[in-house]
Amino acid sequence: MIDLDLLGWAMLAVGALIVGLSKTAVPGAATLAVAIFAATMPARESTAALLVLLLVGDLFAVWMYRRDVDWATLRRLVPAVLVGLLVGAVFLGLASDAVVRRVIGAILLALLAFTLWRRRSAADAAELGRTAAYGYGWLGGFTTMVANAGGPVMSMYLLAMRLPVKTFLGTTAYFFFAVNLSKLPFQVGLGLLNLQVLAIAGMLVPLVVIGAFIGRWIAVRISQRLFDRLVLVLTAVGAVNLLL
Repeated sequence: MIDLDLLGWAMLAVGALIVGLSKTAVPGAATLAVAIFAATMPARESTAALLVLLLVGDLFAVWMYRRDVDWATLRRLVPAVLVGLLVGAVFLGLASDAVVRRVIGAILLALLAFTLWRRRSAADAAELGRTAAYGYGWLGGFTTMVANAGGPVMSMYLLAMRLPVKTFLGTTAYFFFAVNLSKLPFQVGLGLLNLQVLAIAGMLVPLVVIGAFIGRWIAVRISQRLFDRLVLVLTAVGAVNLLL
């Protein structure tokens, strides 16, 4: 049984608001929600509760950004993501919570360093799309399966592709809606998504909706430069938190 006190519920409420905000405005913020849920609930069960909330946020993001999608980028990622999901399911069944968190944190820091180097060297985005889609796609599938932390990986890829804010958010929305939906059978099969976890997630859904609408208000007002910096900073914060 998962026993939550008032402070625990308050932390989960903040995490749910961040989920909604991350889906419609600042994708990198989702790693903060991952950390909050993992600190409040058993880490493995927290991935299942968070998955339900992420799907709710995905639905709102898909609806809000349905006209802003780079379908060519999504098609390049699909094969590698499927491989990453399968490998991640096996890893999640075998690894401990501590190992899961540290592996994801190390991957995110490496990708952050690579992205900063690419941006500083002014490398061609189209070239990156052809050569790195498999690597980013595989890592995105793997990290989203084991810790619901695929957002920063894909953010680094789409940031390197230099997509405009709305196209970035729309492409992310469709990508993660499909990926998160495909994760449900794995979470049920591993025994992580049970009735108690579902009930906890259900009570937090309204806060995800509120966060999604706040995020939409922010997204239409944020500059491209500030958006890029927020993605980078939040990815770094989330990665360090997972390592510690």
